[in-house]
Amino acid sequence: MDKVELLMPAGNIEKLEYAVKYGADAVYLGVVDFSLRAMRKGNIITLDNLKQAIDLAHSLGAKAYTTLNIFAFNKDIRHLEETIDIIKDANPDAILVSDFGILRLLKKHMPDTELHISTQTNILNYECVKFWQDMGAKRVVLARELSIPEIAEIKAKVPDMEIECFIHGAQCVSYSGRCLLSDYFTDGERISNQGNCCQPCRWSYKLVEETRPNEYYEINQDEHGSHILSPKDLCLVHHLKEMIDAGVDSFKVEGRTKSLYYVSAVAKTYRAAIDEIYENPNADMDKYFEELKKVGNRGYTTGFALSKDQSGQYSYGLSKGLAGADFLFEFHDKKDAYFCQPELVSGSVVYLVKIKNKILKGDEVEIITPSELFRTKILAIYDENGSEIEVGNTNADIYVKLEKEPRDYKYAIARTIGIKEHVS
Repeated sequence: MDKVELLMPAGNIEKLEYAVKYGADAVYLGVVDFSLRAMRKGNIITLDNLKQAIDLAHSLGAKAYTTLNIFAFNKDIRHLEETIDIIKDANPDAILVSDFGILRLLKKHMPDTELHISTQTNILNYECVKFWQDMGAKRVVLARELSIPEIAEIKAKVPDMEIECFIHGAQCVSYSGRCLLSDYFTDGERISNQGNCCQPCRWSYKLVEETRPNEYYEINQDEHGSHILSPKDLCLVHHLKEMIDAGVDSFKVEGRTKSLYYVSAVAKTYRAAIDEIYENPNADMDKYFEELKKVGNRGYTTGFALSKDQSGQYSYGLSKGLAGADFLFEFHDKKDAYFCQPELVSGSVVYLVKIKNKILKGDEVEIITPSELFRTKILAIYDENGSEIEVGNTNADIYVKLEKEPRDYKYAIARTIGIKEHVS
């Protein structure tokens, strides 16, 4: 039996590389014009560099799936017709779709490319899976509203169809992501199913009675307001074995708009958890859950995987995902410490890092790399000229000297130690 696939988000080319280095078997990446996530930061993936991104994934030994999963208007279809040769030339391993028109074009112009059907199509039963199989699909992404026993039944009824399921990440309050709130709140400028959702489900709401227009009431008493539409994040790390037994072929993590740290830390954690389950099916997953608390989340829930009871699955007092550990810096380069302090012993090194959150000389930090996880101390901080300083401020490019150094710094990331109390 093949090992279940770990499928990670690739919001930009850098995140793609880190996701694979930290353990992803495959990545999914969206082209700006046709994706449900409109990226705005970093080396975003466009039609111009799509082939570069996919070639990079392949060179690292991973598969790359392209998402063309918007609900398309006429203008989108025309644009796809004009650019489909670019997508074909990029040679993705599969294309994820939700729109029948886009599916029809792909079958016409790219008949040899695998088709994966998006969770946006609300696949809840085995007859629906058979329908998509008849349409030529190789894989379906099941709706998050299904329980593990229901997933197992679907796989048993359609064993030759690949099943992909979300196991981690933010959830949408609407049914399988079909939502118009953003469209209405922005007068059509931020259309959710065109990849531009402004996430009004994460906003704080108050109640107003129409005959008292200037009197606002909390819907429930909480100093943060009321986030009645904001679900907690999905985390199924304790139930991976059950999902493997149910026949799931691919474990999908949400998060193309999340940070480089999020993608790296989550990939590393699930890679280790999956590998241990195959070695020891009764392995305790608690240590991996503790690791996942260190990345941004709104509190964790198992969603619909165990039951249909939704009590306790909404984050009433927290709309923004808060991490249990702060992302401190990423490593960019290293050089001989002689650059900063001529008196230092030859062979000692300092690292050029990009600061994400302020650091101080003497801070203890945790370093994660694709192969390591350890604690160390910041012995010294230097500015770009090699002069010693006491503080490294956010967004600065500086040099640090560490008490213990990573064996391979290229993909290393530093974070704070421990878990903050605000994460549940």
